[in-house]
Amino acid sequence: MAHSGFFLAVEAAGTGAHPASWRRADSRAEDLFTGRYWTEVIVAAERAGIDAVFLPDSFGVQPGGPGATRGRLDSVAIAAHVAAATHRVGLIPQAPVTHTEPFHLAKAIQSLDFATLGRAGWEVTVSEGDEQARAFGRKPAQDAAALWHEADEAIEVATRLWDSWEDDAEIRDASTGRFVDRDKLHYIDFTGDNFAVKGPSITPRSPQGQPIVAVRADGAAATAVALRRADLIRIGADDLDAARARRTALRAALADAGRDPDSVHVLLDLDIHLAGSADAARAEAHTLDGWAGPVRTAAPSALRHLGTAETLREVLAAVDSAEAADGVVLRPLALPAAVRLLPAINRKPLSYSTLRARLGLPRPESRYAISTKGTPS
Repeated sequence: MAHSGFFLAVEAAGTGAHPASWRRADSRAEDLFTGRYWTEVIVAAERAGIDAVFLPDSFGVQPGGPGATRGRLDSVAIAAHVAAATHRVGLIPQAPVTHTEPFHLAKAIQSLDFATLGRAGWEVTVSEGDEQARAFGRKPAQDAAALWHEADEAIEVATRLWDSWEDDAEIRDASTGRFVDRDKLHYIDFTGDNFAVKGPSITPRSPQGQPIVAVRADGAAATAVALRRADLIRIGADDLDAARARRTALRAALADAGRDPDSVHVLLDLDIHLAGSADAARAEAHTLDGWAGPVRTAAPSALRHLGTAETLREVLAAVDSAEAADGVVLRPLALPAAVRLLPAINRKPLSYSTLRARLGLPRPESRYAISTKGTPS
């Protein structure tokens, strides 16, 4: 299966990935908790030729003290809000699994896939630490192995639920009064260490059949889940050589796990700040770092590009030619400033019917339809 071209995404983190980005005059921090802000930022990214927008989320307040952006809206709700205003860009909210039920998450992502007509994804995350555990009060904090084992089971539950309606389960036969064919709705009967879910989903099978699943390969436990479950694997690296080595290792591990490496895209995180000149970009980033002071939160990726749209275009070409990744996730330090300048990279938008199609991935058939083929109803 061939990949469908170099993939370019943006992570839309509040006013920007930098915790002090809200202090910029153009940050639009006053609009951060409005639907208008998110619609305008994501529509601008779509017009700039961006393939997908990742929407970070967490059940914890952002670190960094009072000088950092604090508070957030629900990422799935943001994606649903902007769905009707967008037409091509994929929408991939983060949704933590640790303190939520996979049935609810599966339904939410399915609903987003319907709202976007097949452009939905789900970045699977977990909730680490005592603060988030206390916010729910249901169970103590878990270590990474336990968190990602639970996430692995949650993804299995969600994907089974997405398959639990066959594609033609809705018959809408007015003459007989039958809306669904009950023989084409299936119990998933999942029992694991963390969940026992019978199903089926209450939502019909969505346009992509299986919305896209993304996992950031941070640490051994998360990487193991990514290798088993993800369509998109996000990585960080110190430089392009390290990224290429990581991608090569992941592709080998995918093959060892019995998966086609070409069916999974490895995406490299790249922190960026864009301005009219490279000197201006460096000076503005220095100002941001000065505002944040010692509480500056280290970015997950060590790769950082401070420059212009033209120099960013050169970096993206270098990533592609070096085979360091199948695509890049841009993490703007100052989000509104970046999306204003991104059109200057002159990226031609690619139009596909679904996010799966953009990734060159087939629409999977329901596993339950496959298992019952040839069986009399």
